[in-house]
Amino acid sequence: MTRLPIHEIRQELLDAARECPRLVVRAPTGSGKSTQIPQMLLDSGLLGDGQVVVLQPRRLAARLLAARVARERACRLGAEVGYQIRFENFCGRDTRIRYVTEGVLMRQMLDDPSLRGISAVIFDEFHERHLYGDVSLGRTLDLQAKERPDLRILVMSATLRAEALEKYLSPCRVLTSEGRTYPVDIEYIPRPVEEREGVWTAAAAAFERLVADGLDGDVLVFMPGAYEIQRTIGAIRDSTASRGYAVLPLHGDLPPEAQDEAVAPSGGRPKVIVSTNVAETSITIEGVRAIIDSGLARVPRFDAGRGINMLLIESISRASADQRAGRAGRTAPGRCIRLWTDRDHAGRAAEELPEIRRVDLAEIALTLKASGTTDLRTFRWLDPPEPRSLARAETLLRDLGATDDSGAITETGRRMLAFPVHPRYARMLIEAGARDAVAPVALIAALVQGRDILFPRAGKDAEERRDDLFGDRVESDFFRRMRAFTYAGRCGGDIGRCSKAGIRVQGVREVTALRDQFLRIARAEGLPVNETAPDDDAIQKCILAGFVDHLAARADEGTLRCRLVHGRAGMLARESVVRHARLLVAAEVREIEGRDLEVILSLATAVKPEWLREMFPEDFNDRVETRYDKGAKRVTAERQVRFRDLPLETKPCDPDPEAAADLLAAEVMRGEIALPLWNETVDQWLLRVATAARHLPDLGIPTFTDEERRAAIRAVCAGAISARDLKDRPVLAAVKGRLEPRLQGLVEKNAPERVELRNGKRARVTYAAQGAPSIAMKIQDLYGVTESPRILGGRVALAVQILGPNQRPVQVTQDLAGFWKTTYPKVKQELARKYPKHEWR
Repeated sequence: MTRLPIHEIRQELLDAARECPRLVVRAPTGSGKSTQIPQMLLDSGLLGDGQVVVLQPRRLAARLLAARVARERACRLGAEVGYQIRFENFCGRDTRIRYVTEGVLMRQMLDDPSLRGISAVIFDEFHERHLYGDVSLGRTLDLQAKERPDLRILVMSATLRAEALEKYLSPCRVLTSEGRTYPVDIEYIPRPVEEREGVWTAAAAAFERLVADGLDGDVLVFMPGAYEIQRTIGAIRDSTASRGYAVLPLHGDLPPEAQDEAVAPSGGRPKVIVSTNVAETSITIEGVRAIIDSGLARVPRFDAGRGINMLLIESISRASADQRAGRAGRTAPGRCIRLWTDRDHAGRAAEELPEIRRVDLAEIALTLKASGTTDLRTFRWLDPPEPRSLARAETLLRDLGATDDSGAITETGRRMLAFPVHPRYARMLIEAGARDAVAPVALIAALVQGRDILFPRAGKDAEERRDDLFGDRVESDFFRRMRAFTYAGRCGGDIGRCSKAGIRVQGVREVTALRDQFLRIARAEGLPVNETAPDDDAIQKCILAGFVDHLAARADEGTLRCRLVHGRAGMLARESVVRHARLLVAAEVREIEGRDLEVILSLATAVKPEWLREMFPEDFNDRVETRYDKGAKRVTAERQVRFRDLPLETKPCDPDPEAAADLLAAEVMRGEIALPLWNETVDQWLLRVATAARHLPDLGIPTFTDEERRAAIRAVCAGAISARDLKDRPVLAAVKGRLEPRLQGLVEKNAPERVELRNGKRARVTYAAQGAPSIAMKIQDLYGVTESPRILGGRVALAVQILGPNQRPVQVTQDLAGFWKTTYPKVKQELARKYPKHEWR
């Protein structure tokens, strides 16, 4: 066997594995870590009779690595060494080294949480930070800590910042293999690739440059997907520079023999391998001396409009670009041509964003709930997801019926787990299986996930041709697309005929591949796939099952405005055929930035109210919506039949008296409604209470707060439904009623409304928020009163406003004795001349 760089740390690795059950191994691409470390562990005897499971982020890598190790160990694939991916299981009873994709281990842990028979789990290429890899690592760490201290966990990567991971895995050991690499000369293009030119054209030009410069060895070209790979292969083969070269594709959807041909030694004839990012880290292709890098990759990202994860073509990070370039320097100095500018490169992200930060979490949330993690916030996350992402996932699972209101998984949720697809599609396929509609629903799921097969603005002639070819059915926007898909198939995908009908041929190809994938999943789970077409209602119900969280009701018949569940609002797309439906479900709910934020509903399907009763009977509720009508100055009420929080039927009804009183009281508090009998007597009572509470705190008289005021007004409003009803409502009794009778008596006694003077006359007391309470009396009425009267148990002397015969104040004083002695003689002399007919003593 060829000695590889990873062999240099073999003994260090095994010693560390004996001492510590958690290891981090950092080793560059081509060092042999993916193939050799599993064998080292197995051959050392550290695993006992158990398996070593190696997680790979891609199916292709799992299969190729397993085949490579089986050859090295001279065994049949599926015997001592095997692999397991979706739809394929090449493992047997004697398998000791098992390469699997990340989802396989997650599903195994659902069936066997203790991972019996597994002695070590290796997380390869962990720097890619796939969601399932992160969660699988968290679950195995929990298992190791609680039940399986014997389980060994290894995390491996070519480019890994170990500090955060080391803290997460603590206690752990970190090992580094330096590897052997040669310098790679990196070149950038002088100007960006224009979209109309196509990145494949730029790749072919770069290949011609390499050949002209005397290329020695194979070329590895990185493209984002199968479509771009095929266009690149065509462009290179059309070039005279490709004579003598085998130009081969490499991606996950190829047959195994085609994948093997791409990675096998060239055998004397140089090769050009056009690959997705599967060749970036996981597998090594011998003989590669030059890289042509598009700088693009298909990246899973949450599409808020469709409520699912989508594979979007995006620019790769600088770290990924370095990984790709390094493939040219494994055995000798190499060369890399990057199909972007150096300025573009400087602006790229340093590394990839972990999937947990950019994808929908509903699928992983359902898996975790099935494993017993009811509160997802308590899970052992390496990078905790954003709270709103978790909340969105949990809301969707409740909407689909996968979890109940407490967050626990339901029987429907457990059935959905069997389908390795997004929960929306799992719910649709379950419904389709029950309604014998699997084939059309698989196509609809593909239509949602793929690019639209119809051009958005096809022109008047094409629109009329569409109507003739596909009909103008108004039940669903999908029906026209389904017929367009069938038409494209009948004409063999002929570009000319499809274009005339406004059909995007590449979109049809993508949808075909996605539909076939959904059909394979359905068949694998035992769902019946019949050619007989079900009735349209059955198909529409399946769409409703998967997108019930996008249910919308037309606000009125005159516009396209709609109200959606969860309190949202939007506009039905103008091109939708479902313009006359009162109730609909939209597969796309897109927010469009502009002067104002617009929410557009598209890919719509009409829904009948009785379907909701049939499929979601527990989600209906009756609610009375009560509000104050400012124009009519009265409380109105409507009885609403709601699906979740979306009103479906509305009828006027009598307002609830309690709710009406609350609303009227709120309007009074805001000053919108006046209470005519809230007069000075009421205000004076409140001031009397406040004065008594301030000066006699021991009596326990409470202050009259805003809350007490609101309660008193609420009592006045009881039984009323309009402002007019409040016109003659007594207020004083309600306000006094906020105090118990004993306390009312203490207020009357200590802060009386009137006081009797020593001369037998009675005076009304005026209370104020600031200053002393006061009385106002003519001088003649004060004869015989030598001292200022007192209240509040004698603690407070009343301020006396002394009035002349003309009712104008002469003096205000709390010292009446001083007034008679010093001021009165002067006042008397002056006033007696003016008013001689009055008594002057």
